[in-house]
Formats: sequence, C-alpha cells, structure tokens
Amino acid sequence: MAEIRQPKQAKLIVGLLAARTEWLDDARAMLEALYGPVDIAGEVIPFTFTDYYRSEMGPALLRQFLAFDRLITPDELAPIKKRTNQLEDELAERFTDAPRPVNIDPGYVELAKLVLASAKDFAHRIYLADGIYAEVTMQYHSGKWESLPWTFPDYGSGRYDAFLNAARLRLKEQTTRTGAE
Repeated sequence: MAEIRQPKQAKLIVGLLAARTEWLDDARAMLEALYGPVDIAGEVIPFTFTDYYRSEMGPALLRQFLAFDRLITPDELAPIKKRTNQLEDELAERFTDAPRPVNIDPGYVELAKLVLASAKDFAHRIYLADGIYAEVTMQYHSGKWESLPWTFPDYGSGRYDAFLNAARLRLKEQTTRTGAE
C-alpha cells in the first residue's frame, strides 16, 4: 500500500484578461493584497486567440500572467478560484464600461504540470469543492510544455511557455532552498 503524504507546494499563478492596462493593474493590486507580492509578471500581450469573451469584455483584449512569491498547496485552489470570482464582481462594480472588465483565472504550476481552476464541469475536469473544478492543462515533459487534447489553443500555442518556464524555475528554486521539493 502506498504511503499517504502531504502534497508538494505549488506556484500560484493567475491569467488576467482585460481591455485596458489600468484594469490589469487594479486586478494585480487586489490580488497582491490577498496573496502577497508577485515575483514574476509576464508581459502584457494582445489576446487574439478567440472572440469568446467579446460580448462581455469587449474587443482588443490584453493578456497578462502573474506568479506569486508565496507557494500554495493544491487544496487551496478551490477557495482561491471562489475569491477571484468575487474580485471579478468587485471590479465590475468599479468599472462599468464592460459587464466583465477583468477575467481572473487562477491555477498553479508544479514541476510536471500546469493546473487551472474552473467553475465549469467537463469530462476532463475533477471536482474539488464548492462548485470548483480543476484540470491539468499542460504537462512538462522532456524539457518542454506539452498540450493535452483539451488544452486551450492559446496555451498550446507556446506563447505562454516563457512565463510558465520562469514560474517552474522559480518554484524549483524556492522548494530546493526550503527543502520542500
């Protein structure tokens, strides 16, 4: 029988989508107030992979990823997703230019995978708690990030790999330094 062990620590990340950089900045400030300082901020890039968010967020969206210095355990993902949904509501009350000014998608990076949270069930998602599901969105194998059959096209494009590599490397440094690897 396998010995039950505590899960390894993971690197909390969020993917942000918004039509304005100031909205990204406000979301970042709110997230840092909750989860501590960002230690890796991806570049702000145009989000051109889909029009899925156009009706509620508008055209010409911007994408940015953030990784937080504080490590989490995987069981924190459901409460984090619930809280980021609340932050989206708070931002919508503040910025009335769009029904949903900011999309905040939390997840975490481990050495072998990227896991994202969702409030939507699907065949490849596992229920966590309180209406929140998780999926392994990418795997790290043979020195690179690899897509899975359900990986969102923007993640599978390789466009985010530099950020994911930086988050993975920082996680490795943090867990090696603390002996938590």
